[in-house]
Amino acid sequence: MDKKSSRLKRALKLRSKIKKFDVNRLTIHRTSQHIYAQVLSTDGKSTLAAASTVQADVKGAVKNTSNINAAIEVGKSIAQKAIAAGVTEVAFDRSGFKYHGRVKALADAAREAGLKF
Repeated sequence: MDKKSSRLKRALKLRSKIKKFDVNRLTIHRTSQHIYAQVLSTDGKSTLAAASTVQADVKGAVKNTSNINAAIEVGKSIAQKAIAAGVTEVAFDRSGFKYHGRVKALADAAREAGLKF
């Protein structure tokens, strides 16, 4: 099994558990240059809030888009947008990425900004 298929296998396992909770989900995607986050509805068909390092407001606040500081900014931004949309409690879907580094920084920043998961 290569790295990508292992990640996708972890993601499927995690998403099957999240479906049982029937709550909105904070899902992330990480690339070598950027990090993306979005809050999806319980049915998974609509996006309630989204933030990434590609957006101008986040990109202007950080020097580099591929480090922990950028992930912290995205975490704060997604939490503010989700709370503005009326979502305070989510399930964290890390998309099979291991919970460390930028993924952990984004989750901690979102928790500090007011999201509960």
